[in-house]
Amino acid sequence: MAVKETTEKKAPAKRASAKKAVKVSPAPKDGAISKLRIRVRAYEYKILDLSVKQIIDTALRYDAKVVGPVPLPTEINKYTVNRSAFVYKNAREQFEMRVHKRLIDILNPSGKIIEALTNMNLPSGVDIDVKIL
Repeated sequence: MAVKETTEKKAPAKRASAKKAVKVSPAPKDGAISKLRIRVRAYEYKILDLSVKQIIDTALRYDAKVVGPVPLPTEINKYTVNRSAFVYKNAREQFEMRVHKRLIDILNPSGKIIEALTNMNLPSGVDIDVKIL
């Protein structure tokens, strides 16, 4: 039996390589801050919402443009522990800890806004991360 080989070459398919121009906004001049990103975290959502409302009211008092609050996914940590170490080893208890998160952006904040946010008193149990973008 003879094996028949074919050496047909197909022409490569033409791809449309139309590159779109990406418009990049220029960097702010004079050292101006473009965005202040605030991430707020707490175990209780009621305290978290009150803190977020206080932050937004403070920012709006100084005529800042506020984006948010954006609710981020709740982080749920589950822990399973034995009820007993020896006799009832198969009996287990489960605990969970929920961390609620919110995201707030303040566009073009002034120095007065930043100073007011740093001097603000928030309830205990509320964690704040501030980034300048």
